[in-house]
Amino acid sequence: MIDPRRSFIKLAYNNRLANERLHEAISMLQPGEFEAHRTGFFPSIQASLNHILVIDWFYVDALEGGRLGPKAWANEIPFPHPEGLREAQAAVDQRLLNFCLSLDIDALASEVQIHRGTRVQTERVDDVLNHLFQHQTHHRGQVHAMLSGTSVPPPQLDEFIVSDDAASRAAEMQQLSITEADLMMLDRSA
Repeated sequence: MIDPRRSFIKLAYNNRLANERLHEAISMLQPGEFEAHRTGFFPSIQASLNHILVIDWFYVDALEGGRLGPKAWANEIPFPHPEGLREAQAAVDQRLLNFCLSLDIDALASEVQIHRGTRVQTERVDDVLNHLFQHQTHHRGQVHAMLSGTSVPPPQLDEFIVSDDAASRAAEMQQLSITEADLMMLDRSA
């Protein structure tokens, strides 16, 4: 039987690794490139990456049972400079990974309360996770495209799921103390 938690755990690892690689590229931008106006859903790399962060805060808090709600984006750009943004993103990425690692099969179908200020939205945990991973990928892709107009080439962001890409992700995996057994979910009991 296929463990339905596997995809969510692998996507959480992918999210952590892709964000690390993207933020490493961002750290090499020339002065002014981070906040420069660009074509995208949000008008800059700065705005796009901060949006990913605050929406991650919003949903991860809800998944953890919190009531942060719209306060998550009260400051739409909590990190106007790349410094600090990378660490904040890494922290929420780790929270999401820990949440996914702690799931059991019943928890995937359980309900989560998402506080939206004037109302509480009730959704299944698995649906919220699918939405969150899609949201991250959508905006990370836009930042990737925006990097094409900077002094830093966009990094490869899709080498974190299949076993054949192990050599391509080795540096990030080592840096983050993630093993191939972790990522491939080897030796995990149900």
